[in-house]
Amino acid sequence: MKQALHARLAEALDNALLTQTPMDPLTEQEPSLTIDDAYEISKAFCDYRIVRGDRVVGKKIGVTSQAVQQMLGVHQPDFGFLLASMDVSAESEVSLSAHRLIQPRAEGEIGFRLAKSLKGPGVTAADVLEATESVFPCFEIVDSRIKNWKIRIQDTVADNASCGVFVLGDPIALPAGVSLADVRMVIHQNGQKVAEGVGAAVQGHPAQALAWLANTLGAYGIALEAGEVVLSGSLAPLLPAKAGDHFLMDISSLGRAEIRFTA
Repeated sequence: MKQALHARLAEALDNALLTQTPMDPLTEQEPSLTIDDAYEISKAFCDYRIVRGDRVVGKKIGVTSQAVQQMLGVHQPDFGFLLASMDVSAESEVSLSAHRLIQPRAEGEIGFRLAKSLKGPGVTAADVLEATESVFPCFEIVDSRIKNWKIRIQDTVADNASCGVFVLGDPIALPAGVSLADVRMVIHQNGQKVAEGVGAAVQGHPAQALAWLANTLGAYGIALEAGEVVLSGSLAPLLPAKAGDHFLMDISSLGRAEIRFTA
């Protein structure tokens, strides 16, 4: 019975993606839905895309900062899978129609590329930093297949942590003497400063967020694999995006990333 439920809701999410038509919250359709149910739905939802030729290239942590938790009314982190089709770094441009975005919002984040695999339990922030090949500023464009972003934690988990697309800035080795908790981010939208934040906004330290992810995934038998990209979570509240918008982000000691939106 559970498998049939997971399959039905995963198919509904995939249809919402393909048609760019948001659906009613899963938690309204199925009030008894658990977080474990939601993760099973998320995996099935991703499988639809993999069957169509996509592939997993990393993972993301969502709802890590207090600002985002308050904004969405969701009070614990979650995770999702990054797929190759979500990476628009080469163009730094995203078409709302071509990438099937419905109600996108921009997040400024610190991303990691791992040189070594990590699998919980017992992973620490120090383990994460030791396993890191490079870090980079990153825009993640989150999107919800749920109407009006009316989500509970089970809704966003099932919806692959509300993944949309992402843009990675140039990677660098972790600068000597720089704490990722102390770096400062500033985002400009169409030339106007619209957001700022610090690395500590993400669970005190972005590496601590990755340790949480490695340990959480470990309970599901999943590892953070060497070579994967991992996005650590937004440093500031989410910023609604529309065609014509240009976002530019600077993170001290790490560099910059930018993204443009077209119809």
